[in-house]
Amino acid sequence: MKVYDISKELFSAEVYPGDPKPEYERIMSTDKGDICNLSALSMCAHNGTHADAPFHFISGGKTIDEIPADVFVGEASVVSFNGMMTAKDAEKICGCSKKRILLKGNPNITDKAAEIFAVSNIMLIGVENQTVGASDVHKILLGKGIALLEGLVLNSVEKGDYLLSAAPLKIRGFDGAPCRAVLIKI
Repeated sequence: MKVYDISKELFSAEVYPGDPKPEYERIMSTDKGDICNLSALSMCAHNGTHADAPFHFISGGKTIDEIPADVFVGEASVVSFNGMMTAKDAEKICGCSKKRILLKGNPNITDKAAEIFAVSNIMLIGVENQTVGASDVHKILLGKGIALLEGLVLNSVEKGDYLLSAAPLKIRGFDGAPCRAVLIKI
């Protein structure tokens, strides 16, 4: 069994412009004679590899704790795509993949492509970028209940079908949450 860690390391990951950078404080340290090492973490819910909930852009939308874990765990297809994604491109992707799609490369999901995904049976879309696209793209996808994974690392993963495990932290009332995403070759 081959397991691919497709998560970014939190402190070295790109931070979306305007978001706060993650910070930590070592509260206790065995090097200083403390009984254990203990750290405190401060971060934006959208730092590093993370999931977006509908509430991120939709007033009254589901929060991250309201999305069932099985949305983030199950069969997924890794699909390569670079550049501007048209509606026709989205139709092709929907026709040959699982309900969870991870886009390897640098896709620019247009409103028209997002509308195709929104009327399909897709339940999750993941991208390597820190954002799936413009605010309208988020609103279209999240408005139809499609979960988003952002900040993935897919450069060492070949196109194909995998088992995805990327459940976000269960944080009540939050618009998103970090996750440790892995793929298992099936």
